[in-house]
Amino acid sequence: MNDESQNQMGTPTPEELREQVARTRAELGQTAEAPAAKADIKAQAKAKTEAVKEQAAEKTAAVKEQAAEKTAAVKEQAAEKTAAASAQLREKTEQAAQTVKDRTPDAVLEKTAQAAAQVRESAAQAKRYAAEKTPDPLLEKADRAATAARANRTPLIAGGALLVAFLLIRRSRGRNR
Repeated sequence: MNDESQNQMGTPTPEELREQVARTRAELGQTAEAPAAKADIKAQAKAKTEAVKEQAAEKTAAVKEQAAEKTAAVKEQAAEKTAAASAQLREKTEQAAQTVKDRTPDAVLEKTAQAAAQVRESAAQAKRYAAEKTPDPLLEKADRAATAARANRTPLIAGGALLVAFLLIRRSRGRNR
């Protein structure tokens, strides 16, 4: 009988037997490696360490992202609150200045205006004198300060009016004693 006739009867060919033996060897090798892998604690520890490192890196990235988002939100809230507080302060200052102006007698306003004119005249004289005697870099700084004062006239005038009113009230109380 030849190989083909044995094949028809249900017996495997030598090539099929070789493949079957190779498969069995591979399965046995895997079966034998499984307990060995379980017994290799160093390799398990290394694998576990790598897994933990990867998880830690992922969590760190997530925490950093959350922190950046929260920081941005807090900065935005702080900016909004600062703007609101600044607007409120500006409004209240304007109201206080108007109240002082409304409640200040005309005589005080006239004296304040006279004092302001005298201050302006004295300031102009001081400016001329300072310009003659002061070095150029210092003059530039003084010019910037004067520009800032001109830009904020209303609060400065209100402050001057308050000062004059305070001094007049204090002076009048001192005479009454």
